[in-house]
Amino acid sequence: MSRADGDEGGGGSSETAQQTEEKTPEGKLLDKLSATTSSPGWTKVSCPCCESQRVEPLVLVKLGEKVRPETKRWLMRVIGAPQKDGGAALLAHPGEDATGDIIVLSAPRCTLLRATEELGLCKTYHSGDMEAFSYNDRDNFNDSDNMEAFLTLAERQYIVKYELDGLRAQRDLRIPGLPDSCTLQHRNNIWQKLGSAGVIVDTFPLHNPEQLKELSEAWYSGNQLAQPLDSVNSYFGSPVAFYFSFLDFYTWSLLPPAILGLSITYFSGEAQKEMDESVSGSPVQSIEADSGPVVGGHMIQAVFSMLWSTVVMELWKRRSSTLSYRWGTLHLAERFAEPRPGFHGDLGVNPVTGRMEPLFPEWQRDVRMALVSVPVVGLFLGLVVVGMLGFYWGEAQVQQLHTDWDSLLSQTLLYMPSVLHIVYSNVLATVYRRVAKSLTEYENHREESAYEKHLTAKVLVFTFFNCFAVLFHIAFFKQDVPLLRKRLASLLIITQLVNQVTEVVIPFLVDRFISAPHRTESEDDPPEDKFRNQSTLPAFPGLFAEYIELLVQFGYLSLFSCVYPLTAVLLLINNLTEIRSDAYKICKLFRKPFTPPVASMGVWRIAFEVLSFASVVTNCWLLMLSPWLQEFVGGGGLTGTNILMLAVLVEHLLILVKVVLAVLIPDEPDWIRKKIEHIEFTSMQALREQKLHSEKS
Repeated sequence: MSRADGDEGGGGSSETAQQTEEKTPEGKLLDKLSATTSSPGWTKVSCPCCESQRVEPLVLVKLGEKVRPETKRWLMRVIGAPQKDGGAALLAHPGEDATGDIIVLSAPRCTLLRATEELGLCKTYHSGDMEAFSYNDRDNFNDSDNMEAFLTLAERQYIVKYELDGLRAQRDLRIPGLPDSCTLQHRNNIWQKLGSAGVIVDTFPLHNPEQLKELSEAWYSGNQLAQPLDSVNSYFGSPVAFYFSFLDFYTWSLLPPAILGLSITYFSGEAQKEMDESVSGSPVQSIEADSGPVVGGHMIQAVFSMLWSTVVMELWKRRSSTLSYRWGTLHLAERFAEPRPGFHGDLGVNPVTGRMEPLFPEWQRDVRMALVSVPVVGLFLGLVVVGMLGFYWGEAQVQQLHTDWDSLLSQTLLYMPSVLHIVYSNVLATVYRRVAKSLTEYENHREESAYEKHLTAKVLVFTFFNCFAVLFHIAFFKQDVPLLRKRLASLLIITQLVNQVTEVVIPFLVDRFISAPHRTESEDDPPEDKFRNQSTLPAFPGLFAEYIELLVQFGYLSLFSCVYPLTAVLLLINNLTEIRSDAYKICKLFRKPFTPPVASMGVWRIAFEVLSFASVVTNCWLLMLSPWLQEFVGGGGLTGTNILMLAVLVEHLLILVKVVLAVLIPDEPDWIRKKIEHIEFTSMQALREQKLHSEKS
């Protein structure tokens, strides 16, 4: 269904339950704005079925300080106008009055239902099964007359944003109260234009204090081990819920390799030697004469890591499909995407839709990527190499210093090159992410999916090079196992400490001592002021950095854990605190984010699977460096070429085993596969009936 096919305006949420219960102080702030759809203040609805007992404030629009009342009134008319007239068919409230700098938005029932069908969300049918929602068949879906039960809070808030982003000028139009330079051209994105003109400063979803308090108590405030994933999905949306579900699944999956690593380290008698080598950076003499059991333990760790990474990802895909079905995102609609708000170009006719919209030649985008993006990415990769060379130079200097002094101070300085290089790498990564975002904006991608794909590709290439280049160089070229072990230990400990400080401690201190004093409020404050206070929180930076952190962890474990068996132990300890710190951060330290419905982790799953297959090559090579293995094959009269061919053979056999495991473990449980086929069948039937109905009419 196209956006132009919307109904004539919809109405508010049609909840009929009377608000007779005693409310908490937090809930009372909604009373003024939670009036009926026919009360003064809210824009009117023209659809009788959308009249409701209560309007739920969902989104706050913050206007510029110099926005004139006539501009605000015009904007509210556009927001409330029917979609067939070029409006968003939403409900708008001016806040205190027409001169205020905020607009509070809600969504009427019909607008929510039509957007549910457009997005391809699945909802519970009267039979109890999940079905792709159809507006024409809406009466047969459970709770379709109660929006707070039918759609989650995150879905309702995202639909508001979805409708606002789709606002486009139906003709050339002068905006009241603005100079002629801000005139809207035909098919201009209204929301983007108003943002660039300074009319709209910010748009963000509103927290529900009561729901947030309940979620916080069930999520990170108590002693619970299980996460309330359904509540997280309902409040923050499926992208956040999928991240925390994967973090939870991955964390508990670390138990087997952690137990194995502890066993190998303890029973091999290598615990003290591992620690001595990690601290001193010098090989303990007995390592050169590895005994059979010791090498056998490391070989078991290597093979286990390779197989473990495959099993974990296959089991996660099964869990992911189950969650997607439960949350109604298993059958999201694949539709021709509207241009993303940041897309710009010369106005023309789109050959696919036949509509007037900005057009940007593909060859210009290719030129920008080839002449600007690729060289800049290459420059940052060169800076990674410079940092690596600086690390080696510093390592040589402190080793010489330790040899000359042989004191406690010189032994402490042995860690300085690693610490400084890790700090350098983190700073470089932070700068690069901002540059990568600017480069992707400059490339001017039309669809949001293309923008995200190119941004993710840039960051993944740099992250892999930045995090693993030194480790691969030490392992493959220097072939220095003690240095590799020391480097990995440094990364595991220092990087985790740095991440906790930068992601939680610093935002908490900034919020506690800088932002919080400006958000002081009392129960008697008007609700508009309490809504404004939410705008003082920083915008949620997204889950990009969180997934990158998990991806790097996964790489350390799957690629190099045979060198440092305690890797999984350190990761398990870190992630048990990471779950709660991330939950606290998103609940308390940032604004509530808009989250579109998603069916999985997306491209991140592919990145984890690539690392899983790369682990075969890395572990086979590291095992070849074992003095025991080299002595064994040397005693058998094998040449270097024969050893290499044997390693390649073993590598291919392990890859074959991983492929067989991936085939034997289906991506979806059998019952999910049948549900998918049923949903596709019923969707085809509904489309056929809709086509026949339109032909008859």
